[in-house]
Amino acid sequence: MTASGQRKIITVADPAALAKVAAERVIARLAENSGRIAVCLTGGSSPKALYQLLATPDYRERIPWDRVDWFIGDERLVPRKDKLHNMSMARQAFLDRCAPAANVHPIATDTADLRDPDISAALYENELMAFYGAEQLDPARPLFDLVLMGIGPDGHTASLFPGYPAVEETRRWVVGVPKANVEPFVPRVSLTLPALASCREMLFEVAGESKRAILTRLFAGENLPANRARSLGETVWLIDQSALPEDFRG
Repeated sequence: MTASGQRKIITVADPAALAKVAAERVIARLAENSGRIAVCLTGGSSPKALYQLLATPDYRERIPWDRVDWFIGDERLVPRKDKLHNMSMARQAFLDRCAPAANVHPIATDTADLRDPDISAALYENELMAFYGAEQLDPARPLFDLVLMGIGPDGHTASLFPGYPAVEETRRWVVGVPKANVEPFVPRVSLTLPALASCREMLFEVAGESKRAILTRLFAGENLPANRARSLGETVWLIDQSALPEDFRG
């Protein structure tokens, strides 16, 4: 598996089309692996329509639920039932209805000390290593089949914020983030760039007019976390027309 180094940009008409194209890419990626499959989910508002679509009969029947393990790229250290909890959003949208409970791997927020995200980070790193079967990532054997990603208004992705030490971490798979750069200002846990890169496909979803400003900066090549997040395999950005800066519209 060699690094492509380039991202593929796919534009769609609207958020509904974005969710459908993303769902088809998820199904296609799962179909390429006849063994155990690992998917890393993302939080935020962008993936909710995708998650709800995966729970509909047309898509649910095409997913080998017993062979897919679901992880999360970052989490806010809030109680599991809090509306800000990333994995809980995914659970409500599709996991609780479709996935075996043993195949869902949340980051600990209720049992760990909520004042110390490093505790939750260490627990999740151990869980990922146990699933992977090694403590070092092998570029020829990716951790994930698919990593879903989003882009924040400051160019962050997962909970890797511009200028934060976590962005430069190369040894750890998971790190604690004591305070977010944007709302909600709560401690977080995030996979690192090397861990996120260990995938066959990294799929960004970008929707809405509010993303135009940051896309302008990202397309200009600013050194922001979302620009540094690249898969060892394929990196794809799905962008709806309303999010595109004026200069990039067809």
